[in-house]
Amino acid sequence: MPPACMLNPSSSQPEHAFATTQWSVVIRAGLSQPGSRDALEQLCKTYWFPIYAYIRRRGRNHHDAVDLTQGFFAHLLQGNALKSVSRESGCFRAFLLACVKNYMATWVRFHTAARRGGGRFVLSIDHEQVAKQYQEQLVDPFTPEMIFERTWIETLLLRVGERLRHEHELAGKSQLFELIKGYLVASAEKIPQAEIATELQISVPAVAMSIYRLRQRYAQYVREAIGETLADPSEIEDELQRLIGLLSYG
Repeated sequence: MPPACMLNPSSSQPEHAFATTQWSVVIRAGLSQPGSRDALEQLCKTYWFPIYAYIRRRGRNHHDAVDLTQGFFAHLLQGNALKSVSRESGCFRAFLLACVKNYMATWVRFHTAARRGGGRFVLSIDHEQVAKQYQEQLVDPFTPEMIFERTWIETLLLRVGERLRHEHELAGKSQLFELIKGYLVASAEKIPQAEIATELQISVPAVAMSIYRLRQRYAQYVREAIGETLADPSEIEDELQRLIGLLSYG
């Protein structure tokens, strides 16, 4: 499990930070607007493993959990499940988890072709890696709901890290990122700033400023991602602290 990240709870956000939320993606998909399916498929990829882990913790084996997860997203994308969705439904993750529970309650085992590639929507996954990742979590005393939340925040943090890596690559600063990325995580091994300065032939204050800016961007992107799941952006700080506490637990 990734350790808790370094976030400044008092960081402010720009007014436009939450213009495109996960709710808006789902609502557009329900209205069948142009480009909505691609956006929704990206959303499905974000939630695939958290939902798989939730279903496993509910007692299903690996293959059944894969079938249920794939079937759920096929149902979500192809059916009418999104037609009546509104932001008033509350937290997006809570809405999605309620949909999963309802789907599991009414699920009937599909024939092999329909379960393993015969459907119209199947996300490509690495079965071995998914099973291994889940096995690593079996020592955690979490409920299915906690597993869902924890794997979601872990996925979010990984995606934010990749976003920052990509930004630095585009700016020609890949080496800088690799040297200072350890400063994003409280328990990660950190290269002394003086060594980084020598390696990059810059001043120590310049290294410190780069770390500060990286942390600020990291906190901003994490808050934006959490805000995308909420109907009310004013709830972001409380939600952030709750998720960090869950990630640090165990």
